Amino acid sequence: MASAVEGLKKRFMAMSQPDKDGVYRDGAAKRKARTRLAMDSLKRLWEEACAEVPFEVPSSGIGLGAVGSLARGQVGPSSDLDLVVIYEPHAVNDKQLNELANKLWYPIWDSGLDLDQSVRTVAQCEAVTDRDLPAAMGWLDVVPIAGDTQLIADTATSILERWRKAARKRLPELLGSAKSRLDEFGRMAYINQPDIKESRGGLRDSVLVSALAASWLADRPHGTYDDAVERLLDVRDCIHLVAGKDTNLLLSPYQAKVAAMLGLSDPTLPEGEREAQSIDDLQTLLARVGRQIAFSLDSTASRAEHSLTHDKPRFAFFQVFQPRGGGKRQAPTFDVIAPGVAKHEEEIVLAPGAEPAADPNLVLRVAVAAAEFGLPIAPGTLRNLKKSAIGDRNWTDESRELFVRLLAAGPALLNVWEEIDFIDVPGKLIPEWLGVRNRPSASAAHRYTIDRHMVEVVTRLGRETPSGGRYDDRHYEALLLAGILHDIGKRPGVADHAAEGARHAAVVVERMGFDRDIVRWVTLLVREHLTLSEFATGRNPNDPNVGDDLAGRLDHDPVLLDMLFDLTRADGSSLGATSGETISKQYGWSRWRETLVRTMYNATRYHM
Repeated sequence: MASAVEGLKKRFMAMSQPDKDGVYRDGAAKRKARTRLAMDSLKRLWEEACAEVPFEVPSSGIGLGAVGSLARGQVGPSSDLDLVVIYEPHAVNDKQLNELANKLWYPIWDSGLDLDQSVRTVAQCEAVTDRDLPAAMGWLDVVPIAGDTQLIADTATSILERWRKAARKRLPELLGSAKSRLDEFGRMAYINQPDIKESRGGLRDSVLVSALAASWLADRPHGTYDDAVERLLDVRDCIHLVAGKDTNLLLSPYQAKVAAMLGLSDPTLPEGEREAQSIDDLQTLLARVGRQIAFSLDSTASRAEHSLTHDKPRFAFFQVFQPRGGGKRQAPTFDVIAPGVAKHEEEIVLAPGAEPAADPNLVLRVAVAAAEFGLPIAPGTLRNLKKSAIGDRNWTDESRELFVRLLAAGPALLNVWEEIDFIDVPGKLIPEWLGVRNRPSASAAHRYTIDRHMVEVVTRLGRETPSGGRYDDRHYEALLLAGILHDIGKRPGVADHAAEGARHAAVVVERMGFDRDIVRWVTLLVREHLTLSEFATGRNPNDPNVGDDLAGRLDHDPVLLDMLFDLTRADGSSLGATSGETISKQYGWSRWRETLVRTMYNATRYHM
């Protein structure tokens, strides 16, 4: 007799197929249908297993439950099934338990489905979630399937109650886990081949949002957040269909097919151009939904942290409240650190009375404060800053100075740029930025999107020169500007991105209002940002004509040579290759490559 789960994987795939035009639609409905099919099949499997074991399975004290994506109703075409048998020790002995479990698990394995299974008492379930944070995240959703469903429901309630009691103590651990994943997997918006589950803004972050909401420390976001999660689940489903297996990695070989399945392919374009454009559009989609999920996590976490700071909620943000029993509730205190900008509870916020719509430089002052103090911008402040009256024609002495200070912030720039990019600030200040925003790099050497790579480069540019001196203010400004603009020419159909970038950089820096020398230096550095590396790996440094040629391209200016060396080193060392040490050595920065570049640098300096 066929098992209740026989052919379940094939049925999953059959009910998950795109429409006749190849586009995957109604993903949410398909996920509900797969979940319903799985639950019905597993309920029948339980009945079959109970009938086949040589003992009577008690009607109480043991049952089958779902956890993970199955419990959340998010089963993908190739997702594994997360199942747990929960029992009370008096209901069955170890031998009976083992026999029943074998009758459940082996048919699922035989059907070709992946299975994540466990058998636990109620106390063991509680203990696992108490000590294992990742397990706790998956076990906050436990759904009864068969057997003693009340036991499963009671266990789910107990786990949730224990989570709520421990949430205040475990919140730092929870947020620390998100930071660890960020360090390991990066931000989905900026990775060329992202893990859409583990990267920042991925599906794992949506589980954290639900966990924070389940703790009652903060409300769960809805609206655009829900839409973003569903769209990312659509991407996950399409990856499963293209890869034919359970994976969350959006690898390069899958991307064009996934993009087409999501309806991002333009049939009016020539085939080669169509594929490149569809991949760009897919990256843009991931950036949009990833930023929304990451912002929702940050907002929910911020509210949760504030709820820990204030045991009793404030009824009004600036109100001094007089409780019935006497005493005063103090209004929040703000440490004003710049015009319109303050620190409050370890976040950068708007100072009382600040008006973003009336102060075009306020958003840059906020960004600089966040970078220089190493603090996040409060989510509510970011929402308010959307009203800022900023534009590419509004540059002043103050805004230029603030922009340079932001670029000079070092590694702190990475998080701040991501925050202000969520509200489209870079694209409003530099419209040319939108041409490379979220664009994947065609080079195997690049882990990051083009825009993220340029920000990475800027963080590696310091004041010390390779010749042992320090850049003056104007040369350092030019170096930072060249760093943030050096790949601005990497656009579809451009053969020489350095030349194209120089054309854009000249327009951008001049429009910002920098003086003629800085415009010239930035333009030259962007145009020649590949030259030193190309000379180092393809020309003979002992040939006097070679050193003289490179010196001539730099107007025989030793400071420009220093700047080009630093830009070359920052560019090469920030590639973040994904394909292992071999590619990193071949294309990126290594001791060998630095030796070659340094040798060419010395030869050129001799001719200056």
